[in-house]
Amino acid sequence: MEERKLVDEQTMNRMLMRLSHEIIERNEQVNELYLVGIKRRGVPLAKRLKTNIEKFSDWKVEIGELDITLYRDDLVERFDMPIVNGSVIPFDVNGKVIVLVDDVLYTGRTARAAMDALIELGRPAAIQLCVAVDRGHRELPISANFVGKNIPTSREEFVSVRVSEIDGINEITVNRKAE
Repeated sequence: MEERKLVDEQTMNRMLMRLSHEIIERNEQVNELYLVGIKRRGVPLAKRLKTNIEKFSDWKVEIGELDITLYRDDLVERFDMPIVNGSVIPFDVNGKVIVLVDDVLYTGRTARAAMDALIELGRPAAIQLCVAVDRGHRELPISANFVGKNIPTSREEFVSVRVSEIDGINEITVNRKAE
């Protein structure tokens, strides 16, 4: 399996700074912002965005963690017994602008599941999607509002966003799936 590094730590940090500025610019009329990281790697990315946004603006940013395990439409295919890590949303979502944060946008099914999970908690004023990587191959009509990097891939490739909090390294790689 050949793995290619597409983004190193320095480039990833710049990408997250740019995304933070884009989120601020898009939401200038909002004086409070709510980031919700999709478990797993969306959570550390959301925490980094929170730090940047608070540094670049005078906003107080609230953060939550969303477990979409039970909202997936492939639950039966993927798990005999799903492992649910639980969502932690310490704020009322009603009437709020929520930015969902994930690592990779691929088919759109994870984003759809996340929206379903979020809407079950209430009725946000708006839901925006921020992803580190958009790799294409959508199966649902979903697009991200904020994209760190567009990486055209084939269906035989796999994109990995690695973060130091989970993986011990910050990088984005692509490799071919094992035959």
